[in-house]
Amino acid sequence: MTARIGRREFMATTAAGLAATASPLTAASYTRIVGANDRINIGFIGCGARGRGHRNMVAMSMRDKNLGVIAVCDIWSMNREKAAADCKKRFNTDVKQFKYSEEMLALPDLDAVMIATGDHQHGRILAEVVKADKDCYVEKPMALDVEEAKLARAAVIESGRVVQNGVQWLSDPYQIKVRDLVRSGKLGHVTKIEQVWGDNNHRWHDPNDPDVAAIQEKDTDWKRWLLGKADRPFNPWTYFEFRIFRDFSGGISSQWMSHGIDLVHFYTGTAFPDSMVAGGGIFHWNDIRENPDTFQALATYDEPKFMYSYSSTYANRFGDYTCIRGTEATLYAQGGEGSPRWFLIPEVDNQSIDMYGGFAEMVKSGRAKLVTLEDNDKLPPTGQSDDSKIHLDNWIDCMRRRDTKTNGHIQTGFSHSIGAAMATQAYRQGTKLYWNRRGEAIVDRPVSGS
Repeated sequence: MTARIGRREFMATTAAGLAATASPLTAASYTRIVGANDRINIGFIGCGARGRGHRNMVAMSMRDKNLGVIAVCDIWSMNREKAAADCKKRFNTDVKQFKYSEEMLALPDLDAVMIATGDHQHGRILAEVVKADKDCYVEKPMALDVEEAKLARAAVIESGRVVQNGVQWLSDPYQIKVRDLVRSGKLGHVTKIEQVWGDNNHRWHDPNDPDVAAIQEKDTDWKRWLLGKADRPFNPWTYFEFRIFRDFSGGISSQWMSHGIDLVHFYTGTAFPDSMVAGGGIFHWNDIRENPDTFQALATYDEPKFMYSYSSTYANRFGDYTCIRGTEATLYAQGGEGSPRWFLIPEVDNQSIDMYGGFAEMVKSGRAKLVTLEDNDKLPPTGQSDDSKIHLDNWIDCMRRRDTKTNGHIQTGFSHSIGAAMATQAYRQGTKLYWNRRGEAIVDRPVSGS
């Protein structure tokens, strides 16, 4: 067995990798170098629901960040036509329409691309975009498996392009405040982080999906959509509801846990779980889905030592929360993914705390102190929009500085992809899995060494 690489050694390697992305631009890049005040021209690959979210983000930042929208790309004709019409309405511009990404990427005045395609396509298209010398915003998960994650990471580092993963909570000021509290030592030794995020609907499956009814195989390119997956007959349900099918997503682990584990790494300064187990199943929504509607994963980290618990169900949404448990204090968030409503609660020996019934009294008495920002001491909501202007702005600002260390840089994407892939694989195999840091592989037994 190879020896385990420690967190400090990993972080040094990561820093070196990020520094490598600051290498001089390739010759092709000099055809379009954006200055501090030049307009940044953006194109969209993938024009479905999340693509609309990307256009929302650009609309919020267009004026103050000097952005232009020049192209849309989708292999389904109706999607790209709708997206082009939406761009005309929002931005008063006639964008170019492309069926295939390589055609759009050949545009000399295109500076950056936002990817909102199927989960199984993210890593490969990201690699294609940066190899074409375009900066890129890519939705999570960055990749579904280790090999795709390595492919994307290598392409980004070699290209020197500025990449932002769609893990928008890493730019949220409340999550940054929580990270600073965790790393300040105020909580003492953090031994466990819990995330419980639920819903109560047939998530990602619409029995009356209008797109499924509208699409015809002749209006798209099914083999291109499969992008390396085993050939099979055209299936519009798989095409649009990829999140519930095994070959194209892990479902909860790929979509929701990727956000969750990314925040865990952000708070603690870690990068990969050392072990992972997972369980669940299809317990309520017995429809066409293959991925679980109820899922739980449990991971351990060896340096620093703590446990991470993640749980989601799509049949109940009572009591969504995040809890960061330390020996001296606890940070507790009311609400699910991205909730900015955090409380800091000191630990008191021999005093039991009722998380539900007694929590209101703790807040009233001042024992549970609301985590606030310097310029805002009001009670935050328990959720916020995925369409984050501040996360997009961070990407744009980094592009202008040619700074590859965005808030959701390539190493964060690689790390959340590995964590989510471990959880997916552990669930499907019904076994405990481990991460080999030196070999960068998911393995079925502990890695020996220090």
